[in-house]
Amino acid sequence: MAVDSTPGLQDPPRQGGLGGLIRRYPLTGYFVLANLLSWVAWLPYALSNQGMGVWDFDFPALLGTTQLAGVLPGAYLGPIFSAYLVTRLTEGKEGVRRWIGRMTKWQVHWGWYAGAALGVPAVLIVTSLAVSDGAAQVPPMVLLVAYIPGLLLQMITTGLAEEPGWRDFALARMQRRYGPLRATAILGPLWGVWHLPLYLTEWGGYPDVTWQRIGIFVVFASAFSFVITWVFNRTGQSLPLVIVLHVSVNNFMSIIYSDMFPSIADPDSAGMVTLLAGLGAALVVLIATRGKLGYRPEAGRSH
Repeated sequence: MAVDSTPGLQDPPRQGGLGGLIRRYPLTGYFVLANLLSWVAWLPYALSNQGMGVWDFDFPALLGTTQLAGVLPGAYLGPIFSAYLVTRLTEGKEGVRRWIGRMTKWQVHWGWYAGAALGVPAVLIVTSLAVSDGAAQVPPMVLLVAYIPGLLLQMITTGLAEEPGWRDFALARMQRRYGPLRATAILGPLWGVWHLPLYLTEWGGYPDVTWQRIGIFVVFASAFSFVITWVFNRTGQSLPLVIVLHVSVNNFMSIIYSDMFPSIADPDSAGMVTLLAGLGAALVVLIATRGKLGYRPEAGRSH
């Protein structure tokens, strides 16, 4: 995949060294840095007792999980830091201002927030009911109470760590170069593959993880990316909305799903539920938008 400097921007003077290479190939530079920095930062977690057990060390449990200490440093160091670094190198302070502008674009009609926060659980519940043949239970009240705080926590951890890079930086540029359909078809698998080292940790269910489970996740990430692209474009590239959409999946599956659908609470069944929900939602969006995914080239150029 060849990803060159972004069209519509003045080509910077050719310079040597790593900085010059990133200026000429900002998207390639971003993807390499995002993966390299995250994977190196995740290596201690994968080697620890919460991973392959090569290193006799336990990561501290924060809020009941070691993933905050083990996963988040690499998540922040990869996508968001790489996006800032490449933007600063290629577009300067003005480019960083535009990048942050999308991150702080909160003023979107409330219906979009309701759709992202409630629509995602609704689709997952309907899919789960179909997979479980209607076998569902009312989750404990304590989990329902914890749902909103959990969503907010996911927004400032998972969502903020990932989406300023994958969507705010990469998607905004890739759509200008490839159009929304092809850009999303490329970006979705790259986003999924970025998670691969985490399957060597308790995040991915190691040591019981299988290649089938990993493949299902990558296909889900690829399909769900079409929904994310549509929301990103239709809301004028509002990153907060994209973050809510993204973490609504994580939040429902981690807090509500197992207690509501205990008969299909195993990792393989949960993966199949998210896959079917993602594929169904992507198909609806693709058909409804005729593959345009809400993209307006003039809006893309303005950012």
